[in-house]
Amino acid sequence: MNITDFIINDIQPVLVTQEMGDVQSIFTQTTYSHVPVSKEGVYLGSLDENDVHCYDASCIVEDYTHALQPFYVRYETNWLDILEMFAQQRTNIMPVLDSKGKYLGYYELEDVMNFFNNTPFISEPGSVVIIEKGIHDYSFSEISQIVESNDGRIWGLFISKIENDVAEISIKLGRANFNDILSTFRRYSYNVISSHQEDTFLKDLRKRSQYLEKYLNI
Repeated sequence: MNITDFIINDIQPVLVTQEMGDVQSIFTQTTYSHVPVSKEGVYLGSLDENDVHCYDASCIVEDYTHALQPFYVRYETNWLDILEMFAQQRTNIMPVLDSKGKYLGYYELEDVMNFFNNTPFISEPGSVVIIEKGIHDYSFSEISQIVESNDGRIWGLFISKIENDVAEISIKLGRANFNDILSTFRRYSYNVISSHQEDTFLKDLRKRSQYLEKYLNI
C-alpha cells in the first residue's frame, strides 16, 4: 500500500467568499484542527480552529487571509516527510497538492500513523538497540557493516536525539546475535545506552563490580 492511498477528498477547501460562521460550523461538526482555504481554485493556506472561533462570524474568510497557515505536502512527498510536517505544524489534517499546486485532498494524522505502524520498523519482531557517538564520528554505513557482519538484520534506524554534539541512534534489529553486535559497537567506540538481558558484557561488569565491592568491605 502506498501513502497516497490515504488521500481523502470528501471535504473541499473553504472559499474566501464564505462567511466565517460557515467555517466555525465545520469545526463544530468535525475533529479537525485546521480547514483548507482556496481562492479561484488555488490553495491559499489553512485556518486554525483555535483562531476561527475568535473571529466575527458575519465576516467573510477573505477578511482573515492574514491568519492563513500555508502548510501542505505534494502528492509525491514521502511518508516520513509527511509525518515530519504534521509534527512541525501541530495539525491533524494535511492538505495535498499536485506539482502545479492543485488541491487534491488531505491526509489525516491517524492514517499516516497507522501507515507508520505497519512499516517493518514497528510491525516486524525484533529488538531496539540504542547507541550514541559524536555527531562527526558515526556513520550509517559503519553501523550497517557492524550489524550485518554479525549476521544481523536491520529493520530500520534513525537519529532519535542530538545533544551536546552527541548523536543518539535507534536501531530496530531482526535476527541477530546481540552479544556479538553489542561487543562490536563498543569496540568501534559506540556507547550502548539501551539495556539488554543477553548483554554478557554488562553481566560481567556487574559481577566484577560486586566482587570489588565485597573485596573492599573485607
